[in-house]
Amino acid sequence: MECRSPEFGHVMDGPAVIVPNPHEDERGSFSRLFCPKDLAELGLSFEPAQMSLSRNISTHTLRGMHDQAGEWAEGKIVRATRGSIFDVAVDLRPDSPTFMHWCATLLSAENMAAFYIPRGFSHGFLTLEAGTDVVYQIDRMFEPGHGRGFRWNDPAFGIEWPAEPAVIGERDANYPDFHA
Repeated sequence: MECRSPEFGHVMDGPAVIVPNPHEDERGSFSRLFCPKDLAELGLSFEPAQMSLSRNISTHTLRGMHDQAGEWAEGKIVRATRGSIFDVAVDLRPDSPTFMHWCATLLSAENMAAFYIPRGFSHGFLTLEAGTDVVYQIDRMFEPGHGRGFRWNDPAFGIEWPAEPAVIGERDANYPDFHA
């Protein structure tokens, strides 16, 4: 595994793109996708408590921007296992020098990369292909009633999405603008 900065938006401390190093032979390839020891060697500490799947039917389906507030904050490792996404993290840590800045990366079944999003960041993505599956490893159990979000195109962040959403859930479409 190797670790690199997200490709789009701002450079910031925390989020990281995790890229596997596949072993290839005549059968195809084999890749280690999660190993706490490998992550620790990359400077990342992450212990999953649950794993979730987001199945998305249409191209340009938008999910986000979401996070869990305060003590219920979640760290995530996100990976597209089928199709591809433009994956975004927004820094909501009030004491951070990159507070309210965003970064993003392209995740696909083909590149096998994952996006590490630490606690204190909001998360969202836009599918780039129909039939995209996104797997989340999350470092704590979900606590209902502590979720929050802001509008995907809130001018306070200026996220440069690659396309307008074609499909967006009612909750995501009606989130208010962010207020610090």
